[in-house]
Amino acid sequence: MNNNKKGVILVTGASGRIGRAVVHRFGDDYRIIGFDTHKVEHIKDMEHIYMDVSSDESVHTALQQARELAGPDVVCMIHLAAYYNFNGLDSDLYEKITVQGTRRILDELQHFNCDQFMFASTILVAAPTEVGQKINEDSPMGPRWAYPKSKVRTENIIHNHRGSIQTTVLRIAGCYDDMCHSVPLSHDLQRIYEHELDSHLFPGNPKHGNPFLHMEDLMDAFELSITKRKTLPQELTLIVTEDKTIPYDALQNQMSELINNKPFSVYRVPKLVAKVGAWVEDHTPFFHDTFIRPWMIDVADDHYEVDISKAKEILGWTPKHFIGTSLPLMVENLKKDPINWYKENGLEVPTKVKEKIKVKTS
Repeated sequence: MNNNKKGVILVTGASGRIGRAVVHRFGDDYRIIGFDTHKVEHIKDMEHIYMDVSSDESVHTALQQARELAGPDVVCMIHLAAYYNFNGLDSDLYEKITVQGTRRILDELQHFNCDQFMFASTILVAAPTEVGQKINEDSPMGPRWAYPKSKVRTENIIHNHRGSIQTTVLRIAGCYDDMCHSVPLSHDLQRIYEHELDSHLFPGNPKHGNPFLHMEDLMDAFELSITKRKTLPQELTLIVTEDKTIPYDALQNQMSELINNKPFSVYRVPKLVAKVGAWVEDHTPFFHDTFIRPWMIDVADDHYEVDISKAKEILGWTPKHFIGTSLPLMVENLKKDPINWYKENGLEVPTKVKEKIKVKTS
């Protein structure tokens, strides 16, 4: 190992969006060993080891290889690998990958001198709240669909299998960056940019909303957690999100003002009507692929406001970004190069957008 490095950080899900941000943030100072089922060639400052977290044998072999490469001393294992899908249905892969995958990794980490195990959970493990009522780390659990339910079970696994390893569970919000890279935000921006009529319709209370988290702020929280790992409580859970929740209608209105220079109205529609509309769009070839799924309509009323005072007190962490002040740059990047923005966010560029760009450049 390079003598100038501070130690070894292990990262699962290393080729994902957050994993790549981890490598970018810590690669200069730490030796990074990343685990994933596939290697992304352009990730520098990382040694890749194949790992399928759903397999006992694969997890054992991968961590054995890491031990042979870098020795038994580990500063932190940042565990990001998890199962996620947008169909809203439960799947045995949540248990196999997210829950039991974490158990496999923790059991194998008992053979290392690992200072810290850090897990990316979600604020959605908590029950939704009402406007003006804030969620903290001790708020009642109440996950509403399969993904956060799997995170609750995984938090319990961490408690039972951590051994003597210090564990930090970060309950984070949906992440974004200056190019967006947030699935719900990118689809909202897309619908407004394309002047879709359904962008004005919402099946929940438009005065409700969710906090967000800029990727740079998440990396700051990781860094502070690692730096302070030896002084942290042996088991620590922290909410790490922006401390303001912008209502859905206000967020959509700001997007419209930035994109179209005009205000935007959001109309509440009955959930049954919204579900029928979502089903028709999803099953009719005349519509482009829709992001909205019927299960999302069931949770459209859910509201989350958070109290991040514990993260401020223990880590000294405060978010430097807020979605309301980050949107202008996000929209600027969309308007400057729509084709690239769509590509970056995994969206199909419709013909009318291509035609709009041709008109502007002709």
